Amino acid sequence: MDTMRDRFISTTNRLLDEDPRLALVLAEISRDGFQQAERRHPDRVINVGIREQLLIGAGGGLALTGLRPVMHTFASFLVERPFEQLKLDFGHQGVTGVLVSAGASYDWPAGGFTHMSPGDVALLDTLDGWTVHVPGHPDEAETLLRQAVAGDDLVYVRLSLQSTASPRPVTPGFDTVREGRSGVVVAVGPMLDNVLAATEGLDVTVLYATTIRPFDAAGLRRAAAAARPDVVLVEPYLAGTSTAAANDALSEVPHRVLGLGVSRRELRKYGSIDEHLAGHGLDPAGLRERVTTFLGR
Repeated sequence: MDTMRDRFISTTNRLLDEDPRLALVLAEISRDGFQQAERRHPDRVINVGIREQLLIGAGGGLALTGLRPVMHTFASFLVERPFEQLKLDFGHQGVTGVLVSAGASYDWPAGGFTHMSPGDVALLDTLDGWTVHVPGHPDEAETLLRQAVAGDDLVYVRLSLQSTASPRPVTPGFDTVREGRSGVVVAVGPMLDNVLAATEGLDVTVLYATTIRPFDAAGLRRAAAAARPDVVLVEPYLAGTSTAAANDALSEVPHRVLGLGVSRRELRKYGSIDEHLAGHGLDPAGLRERVTTFLGR
């Protein structure tokens, strides 16, 4: 199976041929995948080198001309390093575009902490109007990318090497995977398979999200109304990123929320993706222990 990043490259190459409004801005990362597109569309495929602030600034400039810019690099260099440019060149100028990241929270542990970005979604939460897609499978990534490119809003598509075994239909809100009465567990993107393994045999509702912003408050309220309103959020980035949104959604009913994800504690050994998952308690065994403890089972 190809990776989400592979699918981004193949899909975007096709979209560049199909849509004259589309522009792609790179900062060296993934450039090899767009060599032919760069020759075919030299005015719409731009590599700025290792200059991530310029990556976003150039995208904002292209948006001002009426193009739909897609900006791509590792998440830490796409959201964290050029955050001021996102705030000003897009938000303040009132233009829109699409961010497509690679690397996620710890996809390349050997790259060290500079190439890890567990705080990207929380950081974007400080800005207004961003849609955030977190696909769990390459097929979902392609669908969400095509939707993002065809639209006119601010979109972040967060890609990862972690993937579910099979895709699910992409829906605007939460997709109900299992139904139960002892609580609600929300699995975001690549976390779904581990959540399903961790909750096997438990009487809980499992909701799946590929779009986490805007937050599906109505979907969570419906699920909580049919079950005990105890909610566990399992996100592949900073733990607690969506707890405020969940609390707001359930503000009119007594409830509890547990936010699970990547801890603030830095894991300073390279290891592997699976070792980082276990280190943050996001493997099936770690999730089951924390979910059952929280739900009182």
